[in-house]
Amino acid sequence: MKRTKIKILLSSPATGSDVLVKGWVRTKRGNKNIVFIALNDGSTIKNIQIVADASMFDDGLMRDITTGACLEVTGELVESQGQGQNVEIKAKTIVLYGKSDAESYPLQKKGHSMEFLREIAHLRPRTNTFGAVLRIRHSMAFAIHKYFNDKGFYYLHTPIITGSDAEGAGEMFHVTTFDLADVPKNKDGSVDYSGDFFGKPANLTVSGQLEGELGALAIGEIYTFGPTFRAENSNTPRHLAEFWMIEPEMAFYDIEDNMDLAEEFVKYLIRYALENCKDDLEFLNNMIDKGLLERLAFVLNNKFIRMTYTEAVKILEDSGRKWEYAVGWGRDLQAEHERYLVEEHFKCPVILTDYPKAIKAFYMKQNDDGKTVRAMDVLFPGIGEIIGGSQREEDYEKLLSRIRELKLPEKDLWWYLETRKFGTAPHSGFGLGFERFILFVTGMSNIRDVIPFPRTPKNAEF
Repeated sequence: MKRTKIKILLSSPATGSDVLVKGWVRTKRGNKNIVFIALNDGSTIKNIQIVADASMFDDGLMRDITTGACLEVTGELVESQGQGQNVEIKAKTIVLYGKSDAESYPLQKKGHSMEFLREIAHLRPRTNTFGAVLRIRHSMAFAIHKYFNDKGFYYLHTPIITGSDAEGAGEMFHVTTFDLADVPKNKDGSVDYSGDFFGKPANLTVSGQLEGELGALAIGEIYTFGPTFRAENSNTPRHLAEFWMIEPEMAFYDIEDNMDLAEEFVKYLIRYALENCKDDLEFLNNMIDKGLLERLAFVLNNKFIRMTYTEAVKILEDSGRKWEYAVGWGRDLQAEHERYLVEEHFKCPVILTDYPKAIKAFYMKQNDDGKTVRAMDVLFPGIGEIIGGSQREEDYEKLLSRIRELKLPEKDLWWYLETRKFGTAPHSGFGLGFERFILFVTGMSNIRDVIPFPRTPKNAEF
């Protein structure tokens, strides 16, 4: 007999037929005559109840069926006599694949703190919460590829190992084959990279954007979706050292086109989640964040307000609020400012544009005022900035001037500059941090809880 996933059995039950299920025991209860086993196989947040007549099974087998054990069960799918489920399985055979020591198994029926579950990240996917998060994460990854494929974008694989720092921040992980206890040095004390694998300094990428632009300036519209790395020593609920980024880049898009795409994109993803992850979202709404479904509907049902950074600063200055971080033209906005604009002032998502040149990256298109750039940030409730992007500077002289102004290594960006010499074109793009987005869609409060194995300062377990 072929195994049927529990999700299928619960969604289209054909009672009266024999079925085969496999999964892990969530709970077991009963008496010497009858045993009720809640079995879950990860296909759905819901369990299926196994009803076992104790007289049909070996006493030792029944004792070994404890929380966490793995079973194969064949039996008849019948209408349930109890509450909470429509169908259950009347067991005929039970095979114990793997025992689970009841004394030491860390996932018991009581609730566990998120901090504790991070310490057992190899087991936490078996909890309801993390099963839901991982299924939603998968659905969102699939929806991202579907959205861009259906719009005619091409998926571009940009390098993980790179010689350039796209953000100019310098917080990068170095890649080397050198023995770190014996690094060769030049006479001036600097590292001699001539004998290293790449013959030059190399790092893990902080963004696929620069290489993404190369693709857009050849095949029109591309997107990247891959891991990125920041060696930021930030122990906050919003930072990871390893995370995933979605970065579309589009030839012939201006800033308005870019904003249109960003709004359509996130609304598509949220709609997909609501249509395809209903059970998991309802669970998270009930158990983790009571306002989750309301907040998702809030983004879906509102047109995003668009305004300049300058206008936003004036609103913040006139609000009468006392801010933890000072507000003023030329200062970067913090989450408290962004959330005020979205949650209190406008009561809808906001896209801010035209930021001061001094606080934005070198590649953003400069406006005619000489002070601002054609940047755009999308602000969401509960989270602040969720997307950052811009129209890219396509003018060779302006881009070169900005690189020199910021004292960036011109020799490492020669290839990027050349795209402005050979058939340059207006183009735009943005970046969406996948984990930041999953935080929003799941209602989880810590970014370490929306990636299977978080990488943070002093933590590279599992």
